[in-house]
Amino acid sequence: MRKLPRLLAGTALAAGLMAGAMAAPATASATTSTGTVAQASSKHFFGPYHSHWSNGFEKSHKSYFKGYWTNSGGHYWFYGDVFDTDRDRQWTYVWYRYTDKFGRSHQKFFKNNSFGHGNRFNKFFGFKKGFVKDVDFRVCEGVNKFDDCGGWGDAF
Repeated sequence: MRKLPRLLAGTALAAGLMAGAMAAPATASATTSTGTVAQASSKHFFGPYHSHWSNGFEKSHKSYFKGYWTNSGGHYWFYGDVFDTDRDRQWTYVWYRYTDKFGRSHQKFFKNNSFGHGNRFNKFFGFKKGFVKDVDFRVCEGVNKFDDCGGWGDAF
């Protein structure tokens, strides 16, 4: 008879833990200092996009760029890494172009001197939800921003 109260107490404890687990939200969230719940943003990966070199006989990818974008609080943010695979001490240029909600196209680039493994870019391009329709990337490597460029690749 002594085992029956312990069994009932154990069953009640297990039922209480199960009810608490079932009441927890299914997505990852965090509580801010004001007590509101903030949803965790998910990462949407893109790339890698490669530079392109060819002398008519041989082709290679000299540098590449890969990254992800997030949606947080109605804003989109881009993050990425640049890699120089041939380590020839030339500059790597990462171009991005986007089309805004009015249909106008814009192009920008950033210059990188990683000369090897990865150089991280955090929040290098941000915009409000609904402002941008399309985002594309391409990578060039050389003395200037138009040398050995790869093709455009879609990221968003």
